[in-house]
Amino acid sequence: MRRVCLSLPTHRPCSDTLRAVAAEAAHGAREFGAEVHLLVLDSADPSARETHRETLAALPESPGVVIHHLDEAAQHTFLAKTVAHSGAADPDRLVALLLPEGISYGACTNRAFLIAESLGCASVHRRDSDSGYQQHDGAPVHPLAQELAHLGERAGVVRNRVSTSRLDPAQADRPVALVGGSFIGPMSVDLDEIRSVDPAVYEKVVTLSVPDDAPPLWRPQLVANAFRGGGNTPFAGDRTTLTRVSPAHVDMCNVALIREVYERLPLPPARDTIGSDYFLLHAVYGARLPGVLHNRHIVNHHTPERRTDAGFLAYQVRLAKFFLAVPRLHRVYAAMAAAGPALLDSTGAPRTEAVTELVRANAQGDRAADIRRLDTLDTAFRSLESRWTEAANLLAERRADLLAEARADMEEFVLLLEAWPALTRSSREQGPGISR
Repeated sequence: MRRVCLSLPTHRPCSDTLRAVAAEAAHGAREFGAEVHLLVLDSADPSARETHRETLAALPESPGVVIHHLDEAAQHTFLAKTVAHSGAADPDRLVALLLPEGISYGACTNRAFLIAESLGCASVHRRDSDSGYQQHDGAPVHPLAQELAHLGERAGVVRNRVSTSRLDPAQADRPVALVGGSFIGPMSVDLDEIRSVDPAVYEKVVTLSVPDDAPPLWRPQLVANAFRGGGNTPFAGDRTTLTRVSPAHVDMCNVALIREVYERLPLPPARDTIGSDYFLLHAVYGARLPGVLHNRHIVNHHTPERRTDAGFLAYQVRLAKFFLAVPRLHRVYAAMAAAGPALLDSTGAPRTEAVTELVRANAQGDRAADIRRLDTLDTAFRSLESRWTEAANLLAERRADLLAEARADMEEFVLLLEAWPALTRSSREQGPGISR
């Protein structure tokens, strides 16, 4: 029986989302005959964790669904055992990169990858706790249906199942490595307020997400489309495209990857950095691996915590760190795209060492350029006054740390890349040593 991992990392109360994702797992098991391991990686506070435990315990029995609810203590135990068995150097540092203090979008997904390996899963399917499902004809629109229908199948076979094919025929014998969609609803970042107050300032800020070498003719369109997801058109029927999937059209709350990708490559473990978990989308795109893009977009919503003063300020730090990471990451993405299939070994799987070298070559960055980026944010935020001035003050206070972290984050990613093959191998050898 095909075994897959449907992963939901969370650091907030999300019982409604848990019930909704559990229903998606049950649908996938029922309709596709898969064994779906619903993996909840819970970093919420003790009260919320207990509520989550009660919510999961109250779910009806679903044949083919296995639920794993792991708090950070259980995750740490698994990671410490896996790292020790791997024989990798500096085990304490590796555990800290996999389970850091604070928010790390890449690290939580890396933990899901390693646990999925230990469970013998063929794929990981990622959801987020600040999202939900569209409804159509009285039923939820589950992305898992498209993911299980196509992921891992030979592209030449999938060509006959999708609405449209734009894939190079030379890739027909490769398996579909990625299936993904986007989101509808609010912007995926908290910048809509700036756009409504001052569109010119909004453009200056969002331009920081655009590659430095993007042609001037493309820049306005890249800014207009940034962080907008799949728009606001409700789902009215399936549309699927077999293609080399652009990362700009996929959101990490709505994506699935085959193990041949994540067993070779982790995500950057950078703390407090939005967008750091999109690295594998770019690796798949750069290597020209087949993917399926679908329109079962998830509904994005901003949680109440992000509307508080503390939540707002914390988010602006994560956004600033993303803007500092952008030049380094875009250089790696461009290098991967230039390498193309040379990133792959004879089996069609990514070569860890090839990607590691590209990351190492682009880890340094330009401190003067980093400073200019922070200056742009400072000027933009201060022009808006109110709580944006508070955000500017906080970034100014943390400027030295932010500049140092921008470089350290890439260096730590290199360290994790070097250790990753040993870690995934250790996870497989250790087996499912996690509680349910």
